[in-house]
Amino acid sequence: MIIPVILSGGTGSRLWPMSRELNPKQFLSLYSEQSMLQETITRLEGLDELAPPVIVCNEEHRFLVAQQMSHIGIAVDKIILEPIGRNTAPAICAAAEYIKNKDDSSGDDVLLILAADHVIQDISAFHQVVRAGYHVAQQGQLVTFGIVPDKAETGYGYIKRAVIFSEKDNAYRIAQFVEKPNLATAEAYFQSGDYYWNSGMFMFSASAILAEMAELSSDIYHAVKTAVSMGTQDLDFCRLEINAFKSSPSDSIDYAVMEKTEKAVVLPLDAHWNDVGAWSALWEVKSQDNDGNVLHGDVLSYDLSNSYIHAEERMVAVIGMDNCVVVETADAVLVADKSRSQDVKEIVNQLKYTKREEILSHQRVYRPWGSYENLDETERFKVKRIIVNPGAKLSLQMHHHRAEHWVVVRGTAKIICADKEFIMTEDQSNYIPLGTEHRLENPGVIPLEIIEIQTGSYLGEDDIVRFDDYYGRVDNGQTENSMTEV
Repeated sequence: MIIPVILSGGTGSRLWPMSRELNPKQFLSLYSEQSMLQETITRLEGLDELAPPVIVCNEEHRFLVAQQMSHIGIAVDKIILEPIGRNTAPAICAAAEYIKNKDDSSGDDVLLILAADHVIQDISAFHQVVRAGYHVAQQGQLVTFGIVPDKAETGYGYIKRAVIFSEKDNAYRIAQFVEKPNLATAEAYFQSGDYYWNSGMFMFSASAILAEMAELSSDIYHAVKTAVSMGTQDLDFCRLEINAFKSSPSDSIDYAVMEKTEKAVVLPLDAHWNDVGAWSALWEVKSQDNDGNVLHGDVLSYDLSNSYIHAEERMVAVIGMDNCVVVETADAVLVADKSRSQDVKEIVNQLKYTKREEILSHQRVYRPWGSYENLDETERFKVKRIIVNPGAKLSLQMHHHRAEHWVVVRGTAKIICADKEFIMTEDQSNYIPLGTEHRLENPGVIPLEIIEIQTGSYLGEDDIVRFDDYYGRVDNGQTENSMTEV
């Protein structure tokens, strides 16, 4: 059996301003109508002996993962929640340990480790190599997939192949892993034909990877083993024990195991792969017009060539430019030379240093019950547009410093206000006085949309007392609308 393990813990900072910490690139529809996470799952359709996936993600992304899987009708085995990022080795170790300990584990199941944010255009070629990798992994080997390069690339690490391991499976022993090279070295690698790009995709059995982890990176292995055994499970979620997981060193699976083991095998993969690590990469994989442009949204252009223009909220007009990137969102605009798109990380570092909210989330923020966006705000009032999904409801809560006025503009609202429970429909409104216990719910079959006007002496997102929550979130003094909600 092949068990897909999807690593969904990255933030995709080089794709800012679309990718934000609370809604990173794997949850965005950047390449197609589906999100990159959804594409990662659906491209597996057609593989034989495929089990439900295990997804490893940050605690704060848990409901995004669950919602996106629900939207494409995928029943996950488990969503493993990392309380803190510790790189790929602990994440993979946690998934392997969870799978090994399952009641229905056969001991021979093979894990297919995939990143949630890659593009693979030739699905048939991908399936063919995965099937070969499955055969090699069943022999106790640790398989990685090396991307056959189509150019000299300085943005990827490389894998040098050694002697053939299996002619039938086109599998090679690994001579060495090498870091991102300079251009001259990358050109030499490309010309030799012995080097592949390091894809970060793997196949191995749970028992094989855990045995190598225990021998080669025992500190990671023992910390994660404890984090899994002491973790808790509820619904689709497996929560790793925080203190044990924090004690694990942060390391990649390459450094922790693959560069040390004698069981590493590489299979060449030529399937039009791209890790979409920057806007220039997205320009490469998208269809370009006759002038070499990729235009998304309401874009007007004149004398524009070889450029990527993304308009999210407004019309964007571009004149007389070549090789540029323009990305517009509701609260930020990026303009860059396409060849410098990797340097977006420098802007992200500035945002982190100055603690700007634009690093965390978009103006529209997604929650397990729906979404909200701030429309206007001053010292004494705030206006929000709140959308509640059918059947969803916010927590039962109250505020010490603000009152709220709700106006229903679409759908049907079920409201608890103090000791009253009632229904409101379009064009109806309700006032919630300061200090009053209240809850908003959508009992209908279409999204509920309301305009919320907050008034008071303090409108901070930490003004809340939560009494009950349908989604099992912990009351830590923060509202559902908080940028750091738990």
